Amino acid sequence: MARPSVREIAAETGVSIATVSRVMNDHPNVADHTRALVRRAYERRGAPLPRPAAPVLVRCPYVLTDYFGAIVSSIAERLDNCLLDAGELAQDRSVLPGLPSRRDVAGALLILPPESGDELIALRRTGFPFVVVDPRTSPTPDIAAVSAAHTAGARRLTSHLVELGHRRIGVIGGPDEWLAGSARRDGHTAALARAGMIADPELLCSAHATTEDGYRSALRLLSSPDRPTAMIGFNDKVAVGILEAAWSLGLTVPGDLSVAGFDDIDLSRAVRPALTTVRQPLSELGRIAVDILMRLIAGHEVHALHVELAVELVIRDSTAPPRAHT
Repeated sequence: MARPSVREIAAETGVSIATVSRVMNDHPNVADHTRALVRRAYERRGAPLPRPAAPVLVRCPYVLTDYFGAIVSSIAERLDNCLLDAGELAQDRSVLPGLPSRRDVAGALLILPPESGDELIALRRTGFPFVVVDPRTSPTPDIAAVSAAHTAGARRLTSHLVELGHRRIGVIGGPDEWLAGSARRDGHTAALARAGMIADPELLCSAHATTEDGYRSALRLLSSPDRPTAMIGFNDKVAVGILEAAWSLGLTVPGDLSVAGFDDIDLSRAVRPALTTVRQPLSELGRIAVDILMRLIAGHEVHALHVELAVELVIRDSTAPPRAHT
């Protein structure tokens, strides 16, 4: 006899699917009579109560800053709601090869994995269930991944600056090999093209996603005789580096220079002027990744393996029309 599904037991007992799952996972917040009701339903069908689910591996090989911390926190919350546990917060970069042989882990959530696409493909071929959150490189069609709409966000941000009247817009992008970096450059270029403009290579550069690199790169761009009137950072930290460079050169923001970032972490609201930025749905990235992983673990077919979440342009005080030259 086939094991009854959680949905079937819920329908028979009149309790919710979540409550049946809590009983299966021996969750303490279940009344004794409800626990007994679910157990008897399994017994009537001649099936033992399923064993508790194995924990999920949450792998984030980075310091849990505002950005990564928001994703990991949402994952932990969702796993708790779904009665799975974040069994490990792994920062070991050599963990992937051993995952398929582990019996104590049901699946994995890999946040911005540093491994090559070939390594992720090799893991996928083993059948081990995993979901990539915020992929570093473009995932292959058969690898589950959740990301933000980087291209659309960058396009909206550059369009905002163009609509203010800016024509020389500097961009300090992320590493060239990162999916987010290339996608955002594409969005920037597309917005300029739509306005009848061509991206000036001298106004584009790549840097690490840190305040220090943002500062150094911004100094180079702003020291040019024909400096930009607006600048976009790969993320909010890079944008703060741009602010510091502007101040060190005696430039006012947004009077002499408009500055914008990406992500909308707490830092973007703490600096003065507060940053115009693109809000990424960081918490939603984690929650949706958990939902997809649960379906993969359960053996369900997932038709949408690649999910791209919408972003939002947040306009604050760091952007304004360029000052007219007299």
